[in-house]
Amino acid sequence: MAEPPLHVEIFSGARGVQLGQQTINVIAGNQYVFDGGGDLIARLNPIPDASHTRDRKTSPPNSACFPGTREGVIAEITTWANAVNSGPGTENREIGTTISALVVYTPTPHIYWLHGFAGCGKSAVSLKIADIFEESGRLLASYFFFRNAGDRSTMKRFAATLANQLASALPAAVPFIETALRADPGLLNNCVSLTRQLERLVYKPFQAVMAGKILEEALTKGPFIIVIDGLDECEDRQGVEEFTDQMLDFFEEHPNTPLRIFIASRVEQHIRERLETDGVRLGDLNRHSPHKDIEKFLQVSFQKVAKRDRVIRTYVQARGAWPTRLDMNKLILHINGSFVLASSMFKYIVQPATAEDPLSPMERLPLTLNMNGLDGLYAQTLALSQHIPHFRNVISTIALLREPLPIVDIADLLGIEAFEVVRVLLYLQAIIHVPGTDDEADVTLCHTSLRDFLTTENRSGSFFVPRSFHLHLSYYCLSSTIERRSALASDYGRNYLEVHWRSFADSEDCDFINEIEQFKAHQPLHVNRMPYHAFLCSMLFCTLFLTKPRPWDDELYLITECTKQLALASECHDRRIQLWLEKRLHYDFLSHVSHTLRFTEHIHEAEQHDLRRASAAIYAKFPEILERHPTSSGTEIEIDHLSVREIDMELYI
Repeated sequence: MAEPPLHVEIFSGARGVQLGQQTINVIAGNQYVFDGGGDLIARLNPIPDASHTRDRKTSPPNSACFPGTREGVIAEITTWANAVNSGPGTENREIGTTISALVVYTPTPHIYWLHGFAGCGKSAVSLKIADIFEESGRLLASYFFFRNAGDRSTMKRFAATLANQLASALPAAVPFIETALRADPGLLNNCVSLTRQLERLVYKPFQAVMAGKILEEALTKGPFIIVIDGLDECEDRQGVEEFTDQMLDFFEEHPNTPLRIFIASRVEQHIRERLETDGVRLGDLNRHSPHKDIEKFLQVSFQKVAKRDRVIRTYVQARGAWPTRLDMNKLILHINGSFVLASSMFKYIVQPATAEDPLSPMERLPLTLNMNGLDGLYAQTLALSQHIPHFRNVISTIALLREPLPIVDIADLLGIEAFEVVRVLLYLQAIIHVPGTDDEADVTLCHTSLRDFLTTENRSGSFFVPRSFHLHLSYYCLSSTIERRSALASDYGRNYLEVHWRSFADSEDCDFINEIEQFKAHQPLHVNRMPYHAFLCSMLFCTLFLTKPRPWDDELYLITECTKQLALASECHDRRIQLWLEKRLHYDFLSHVSHTLRFTEHIHEAEQHDLRRASAAIYAKFPEILERHPTSSGTEIEIDHLSVREIDMELYI
């Protein structure tokens, strides 16, 4: 007898859903595979190293709870995440427990905000929470922000990355995500609001699946959870505000949605003023005394290193336990609850002796007790390399890069050898992750507090990295593309040239003209002059026409220096000058632009002199350029009583 046709109910109760043509393959039981006719991952283009499963050494933060630590705060968070709201007038129970007595109903907030100071272990707790709920099948997504890590430090691909993880955690959500992308092909464009992206790609697909019965059995395990770490590390402040506002509105409108969102961050005002509300459970990590946990971490770590370090082992055999109980108590008291300080100090104490730092671990331990917290540790460690050539350029570059780079590409960007970068970094491994290979893994900071230290003058002193270094980085960016260095360094240069220049030019902390003059004065004589002059001409023109209005003195300086650098670049004996000119000063900064400038007679004559020099040089070497492009057009209005000329210029190169 033939078997009756299989009847499958999918998304029963879901309304307003149009799936289009879908193929649904029944695998076994209630597992399904959906074929939406395309590669969803390719279309979403998620950030691969944003989740808790990333390689933490190459994609920081590299934080994990030491076994047996942070148990109190983890229990508190899991209790919140496991609580099920059955409705008013009923019990508020926890998954996996039995409560016999009727309790007063208190709705469990859908959002938990864990906050604390830098280095107190927030990211380690976030990782542990993600691991716990992944194991129980209830982790919907995780996202770890990290400052100066490309798109992972913005909201650009946040919604798409969460949607990709949602599709993996709940395959039944795939058709709804596919439908959203088909209905709105431009949904993933940067011009689309984050609110719309999250609504169409995350919240609505999740709700649609929850409206069906496929996951009814899974829901008995408890609400799903999204883990978001380092929200303060997101450099898109407006995006953070948009995300938090929408999240609060969503749960207010849908109080029965079986979803929890866990957020960990420092206390920043734009986050605090939104999350300190009735709909959010607040957790202060500083309230959970970490001293016992830090003691456990240090004891086990020192015991392990003693087994492999012959010097320590011999010392212990001769003198007894090391560190002593008194040393350990002093160290724990000095660390004052900072896990990142505990980890960094331990690395500093036990690092191998070198010619520059021949001290043994037993001699270094007392020194750490005199360090002023993290700042003292950072200063002490950086001092080990400050005498090495290129130290300042290497450290400043690592601090300000918008995306981390491998050693070889940092070297290519700076125009030095890879071994010179390695020399600087070898003694800094207590505070900087130095990969074992030069050309694969990225160089990253052990903790973002190091960047905060380096970019705050009253903390870092002689190690301070000023915003004006963005001027140098923008030069390295353009030079790396003209010099045809490594592909990764060239790509970085193309992507971030304008970003670094604007970070310098728009800074109110910089004396713009003085910084440019200092930059010119410190260029070595052997520098390839063509990229140098091309860089200054391009960037000065960009500042003149494409950035915010500047003081009158700055504008005069910009136009005269720009034309001077154009003349100097054009006179260089370098065939690449043609490529630069033909590419509209290399980055299409020059399109048809109009700008009104006021010149004194003297400045106008100097500017015309330099333009004639440039035209003569270009005509002599590349006459075809002048034949294809007009040099200038405009009208001159003489204003006698001011002795100025007002010129409405349209420039074409």
